[in-house]
Amino acid sequence: MEPIYQQDFEITDLYVDCFGRLLPSKLLYILQEVAGQHFSRLSMDYEALAQQGMFWAVTRHKVQISRLPQRGETIHVETWPMPTTRVAYPRSMVAYDAEGNEVFRSISLWVLMDLNTRNMILPGKSGISVPGTLRGLELASPLGLPSKLLASQRERTVSFTDLDRNGHMNNTKYLDWIYDLLPSPFQAQHTIKEFTVCYLSETREGQQLTLHWDFPEEGCLQVDAYRRGEEKDERVFAARILFE
Repeated sequence: MEPIYQQDFEITDLYVDCFGRLLPSKLLYILQEVAGQHFSRLSMDYEALAQQGMFWAVTRHKVQISRLPQRGETIHVETWPMPTTRVAYPRSMVAYDAEGNEVFRSISLWVLMDLNTRNMILPGKSGISVPGTLRGLELASPLGLPSKLLASQRERTVSFTDLDRNGHMNNTKYLDWIYDLLPSPFQAQHTIKEFTVCYLSETREGQQLTLHWDFPEEGCLQVDAYRRGEEKDERVFAARILFE
């Protein structure tokens, strides 16, 4: 099996915002879809892992954007697994436009989870080996995002359409929630150039999250989402988005 998997994606109306630009949530969808297709060719897709009582989950994403593709474009995406670490299976991707110009690149950290207990399974104990490749195009592994005191808050409840086949909120939906914090006039005047998202705890249908958000620096949006617990609130996900 070739270590590099390639796939083309047409940017249709389903992928874009009202300005015709690729939505960041759909960018993540493309990254997940291409990774899933490659895992399938490696015989490590959802069905194969489910038979062993495991599933893939993403814990972190970092994406750098040269420009957002527009409706009607076709982009070419390349992905390859990087060498496995003690706890995760890093994966790199690069996307190009029809002229061969890079439009975005990413690195994501994947882990294996127990389908029943929902606990993480370390690579050394999973029996799953993913051959890693380094091409010199890889971003540095994304670090965690420390929590900050953020001025604004909004409540949202996890709904049926937020869920994926694992029964928890799909990670692409977090970016839709984040983008709903920003009105159209802001979106019209600013374009995203980089984002990091950390997924800290899975969320289920009906759970209410409090999104804390603010611009602690010019052009930098930070979001921390919490779920209310019996003793203290639990941080569910965090994101840092840079605009220009």
